[in-house]
Amino acid sequence: MRYLISIPLLLLLCGCTDFGYYWHSARGHLAVMNQRVDIEDLLEDQATTVELRERLVLVQEIRRFSVARLALPENDSYRSFVELDRPYLIQNLFAAPEFSTSLQRWCYPIIGCASYRGYYDEERLRTYVDELESAGLEVHIGRVSAYSTLGWFDDPVLSSFINWPDHRLAGLLFHELTHQQIYIDDDTTFNESLASAVQLVGTELWLESRGQQDELEKLSRWSSYRAEVIELIESTRRRLARIYDTDSSDADKRNDKAGVFADARNSHRDIASKHGVSGGFSAWFAGELNNAKIGSVAAYNSQAPAFINMLRAQELDFAAFYDYVAAVGELGKAERDSCLDAWSRQHTSKDDCPEMRKTVAIAS
Repeated sequence: MRYLISIPLLLLLCGCTDFGYYWHSARGHLAVMNQRVDIEDLLEDQATTVELRERLVLVQEIRRFSVARLALPENDSYRSFVELDRPYLIQNLFAAPEFSTSLQRWCYPIIGCASYRGYYDEERLRTYVDELESAGLEVHIGRVSAYSTLGWFDDPVLSSFINWPDHRLAGLLFHELTHQQIYIDDDTTFNESLASAVQLVGTELWLESRGQQDELEKLSRWSSYRAEVIELIESTRRRLARIYDTDSSDADKRNDKAGVFADARNSHRDIASKHGVSGGFSAWFAGELNNAKIGSVAAYNSQAPAFINMLRAQELDFAAFYDYVAAVGELGKAERDSCLDAWSRQHTSKDDCPEMRKTVAIAS
């Protein structure tokens, strides 16, 4: 019954100016939730195809591992299935000024603020994009295969990702379940970086448990490639920030900005070639590059190395890791970021994380 209460409550809490957006979100989400079918029922149904049956059995295995080894929530999420009428669930909108890499933020009832805005409805999305672009903002739209409702709903497995390669399927479930485990209001980078860290380490452990050495090697190559690409995007963001911080004319800034994007495309080609990757981020770099697009990746990944180092320091004890992360999350924003910055450098000090030693022993 929790969802029946939460949606009206959300609508009552929202401002009148955003009522249409929230109603669209509630209607779209409930439409998906109402299509859920229990996986056990599908496995007993003779009409279920062999291909879908195999994928659902795999989901059950992944779900058991997520609880037993990764200490993720043991609830009814990902124990049902929904067949969508499109290859994605929603589209996320990111926006940034022409001369800034800082993403616009939107604040919502209950969940706090985030640097993106999700849309089920294409027409409503395009109308808002036109409005933002008319105001001089740059926009980026990313298609999203799944999201977490932070435990408010029993999130289903979706047709948008059920046929992904095994390691990507497992990684996505680990990622979304991590949001249910820990979620800090008003800190997108913290939440997404944490989930990305659990996704990576959890997927490695899952593949090891299955003895899939070939898949582990593929994941290792992909992770190395991805890490270099993320650093490229982050360094691109830093270069842009330096350009925007100068007293140059707008025309010069636009010219320098175009040069930075050209360099980024060339650098990605070199990285992809080095790792033998033919897909990956190739389409991402081939498309239009702007501040919103660059910022969207930075927001999701920049603190992931810090969380991975925390997890290694806890000797892959996920329960202890979550306790430590929760304590970090209770710090003020500036202190929290300082602590994470220290962990990203693979060391901490009493000054960096003054409250942490009271909670969890930190490896020196």
